[in-house]
Amino acid sequence: MPLQHLELLAHLEMPGLDAFIKFLRSEFSEENIEFWMACEEYRKSKDATQLPLKAKTIYETFIERESPKEVNLDFNTKVSVNQNMVHPTHNTFDAAQNKIYALMEQDSYPRFLKSNLYLDLLHCRPLGCSALRRRSRSFTFNDFKDVQPDFAVWL
Repeated sequence: MPLQHLELLAHLEMPGLDAFIKFLRSEFSEENIEFWMACEEYRKSKDATQLPLKAKTIYETFIERESPKEVNLDFNTKVSVNQNMVHPTHNTFDAAQNKIYALMEQDSYPRFLKSNLYLDLLHCRPLGCSALRRRSRSFTFNDFKDVQPDFAVWL
């Protein structure tokens, strides 16, 4: 797997995912990540009886011509997904999801890496710092059970 491919996958976890979504929104292409995430959720569906309804929703939202959040797929991929819709399985959208992932990886992701949003996240600037800050795990709340709050500091 190419290094860049692994980098994008890593950003599809928190807090990188939030930053990437904000970036895609700023470019008016958030439908790509929304489709990718919908496919991930669809693939993990445990109840196979729900697959046809979920597949129909994804298809009507992202793939159908003139759909509200139509993603940019080539004709052959759309035909393939359309054929898969006859009997939806957990893999119904795999080809389309891979195409959209490749599109984000080759197009949006390199621009994201150069964006202020990413640089703020990377360098822990005010926008990104709060998203990256983790709670200390060196103590538990029980360590402070006998501490009385001093509300005077708020006055």
